[in-house]
Order: sequence, then C-alpha cells, then structure tokens
Amino acid sequence: MNDDPLNEAPPGHGDLDPVWRALSNPIRRRLLDLLMEGRQTTGELAVSFPDLSRFAVMQHLSVLEEADLVVPVRDGRRRYNYINPVPIQRIYDRWVSRYMQPWTDALTSLKAALEARESERSA
Repeated sequence: MNDDPLNEAPPGHGDLDPVWRALSNPIRRRLLDLLMEGRQTTGELAVSFPDLSRFAVMQHLSVLEEADLVVPVRDGRRRYNYINPVPIQRIYDRWVSRYMQPWTDALTSLKAALEARESERSA
C-alpha cells in the first residue's frame, strides 16, 4: 500500500499513464490528428510518414492501441484504425478542466475589478 497521498491517483484516473505515454510522442500525436479526419488503414497512415518504415508506424499504432486511443477493426486483409477520444476526454476532465476553473474565476474577477476602476475614473 502506498502511504504517500501525492502518489495516489484519484479514483478512476490511475490508468491514464499509458495515455500520457502515448501522447508524449509527436509521431503518435500526428497519427491521432490524421485519424481525426476519419478512419484510415495502416498503409494509408504509413504514407504520411515517408521517413518511417511501415513497421515503425505499426509500432506507434500499437502504443496508441494499448492506451485505448486507437481502435483497430479488421476487414479482410485491411486493418482500419479509428480514433477513440474517450481517454483524451478523461485527461481533460482530470487535468485541464480541474485547473482551468480557478484561473477563469480569477481572470473574470480581475476583469470586473479593472472595469469598475476604469468606470470610477471616467465618472
């Protein structure tokens, strides 16, 4: 058991490490960008990376699949890759939205204070 509360993830968020790992690589982020446009075969994706072998692209897709960011569907000999945005939404819910709210509240308060000060000067 881990007694350090700083090393404990909130319930349901401990399995985000594979997603962070997958997103840490620019090639994998580019693959996700391409899949946002729609499903693509592994071969179609490999064409977008002329400096990489097809095998290297397949390895990157494997990391994305392990993180549940890509869902492959086989149709005969073809493997179609689909993006799964749910893990990214979970990162947003856990990290972005959580830390965004205090900043937006503070900026809204600052804006209101500056506008009030400006209207007092104008009066």
